[in-house]
Amino acid sequence: MTSFENELKNAYRSGKLLLGSKESISALKHGKAKLVIIAINAEPSVKKDVEYYAKLAAIPIYTYGGTSLELGGTLGKPFPIQAIAVVDPGDSKIMELIES
Repeated sequence: MTSFENELKNAYRSGKLLLGSKESISALKHGKAKLVIIAINAEPSVKKDVEYYAKLAAIPIYTYGGTSLELGGTLGKPFPIQAIAVVDPGDSKIMELIES
């Protein structure tokens, strides 16, 4: 498990994450997201929308190197997750990892 995955789990436990593309895009539209994580195999339409709204709001995007199923599995979910919006990183250092 990478340090990014560890920090993502930590953010999930101690902060607030919105799971799924619809929730993530909504968070971007309303200025709630501080970071968006997108799976490498996310649908092109999802990638396009996330990139568009993230650019408008100047929110960083992190492309997760695994599939949406692996991204879901990282958080202990038995289903694929194409996008995650980090609303509150909590005790995690995920924002520092992305910035470096």
